[in-house]
Amino acid sequence: MLEEALPRAFLVENVEGLAFAGKDEGLRLLMEQIGQINKRTGSNYKPEMEILSAAEYGVPQLRERVILIASRDGAKFRFPEPTHRSPDEPARDLFQWNRPTFRTAWDALADVRPDQDESLEVRGKWADLLPSIPEGCNYLHHTDRGEGLPLFGWRRRYWSFLLKLAKNRPSWTVQAQPGPAIGPFHWENRRLAMRELCRLQTFPDDVMITGGRTSQQRQLGNAVPSLMAEVLGREIRPQLLRLPPLEGLPKLLPPDRSPIPPAEPVAQVPRKFRKLIGDHEAHPGTGKGYGALARLETES
Repeated sequence: MLEEALPRAFLVENVEGLAFAGKDEGLRLLMEQIGQINKRTGSNYKPEMEILSAAEYGVPQLRERVILIASRDGAKFRFPEPTHRSPDEPARDLFQWNRPTFRTAWDALADVRPDQDESLEVRGKWADLLPSIPEGCNYLHHTDRGEGLPLFGWRRRYWSFLLKLAKNRPSWTVQAQPGPAIGPFHWENRRLAMRELCRLQTFPDDVMITGGRTSQQRQLGNAVPSLMAEVLGREIRPQLLRLPPLEGLPKLLPPDRSPIPPAEPVAQVPRKFRKLIGDHEAHPGTGKGYGALARLETES
């Protein structure tokens, strides 16, 4: 596509694992192919790469992605400085204190009313355990290192298992293919409505996602937050397209909806799950878990 269109500038996005040391074959292939395109066409694309955190640019979601941006004439691109900061991290400099804190799930979802025809009930074996998880927590709450009951071993499950949103924090990363117990779930102990998922991805409200629930979730989970695209587009415009910069805040930045209501009450663990109370081994480390050992046994 790049070789056929030869645009004045391009942007490529992928998961942060694309740039992991020792696992960056895909990234190296991309750079090699861009170099070959330059030789064949006389273009001068020199990609600049950064791993950006969407929450640092006002997206109400913790989502990190690799971004490649290049100009056909070889102009250097400077990635924008973050505009928002985590309330938990100490400021690195005085200028950071001037940045507002991350936009929250409440900022994104406070005024959304789910469609009454959309089924948002949590189903499956663990559905009735979800109300006993506090906002912003996951199954780790119910381990010997959490504040709940020792129902599971530490880090024996996926991070997103029984993961619940907190009103006062950004959402966790929206999943493309979640199972019945995989979050993030709403603080009201239900699945997120499609319009709510769109809000967490900062899609404009007039965007409609077609297909069934599984197809819609896959499209949303694999998408780039629209606000991130707007932020980067506003930088590409003056730097690489030589057009006047746009004034004012990005249009897709969620409003600050403070004050944020208190967290929802936490329910007791239902009796049927109390049989799991006991001593559970913590995960022993990379390559030593149940799944890894089972794969080694199969291979041998």
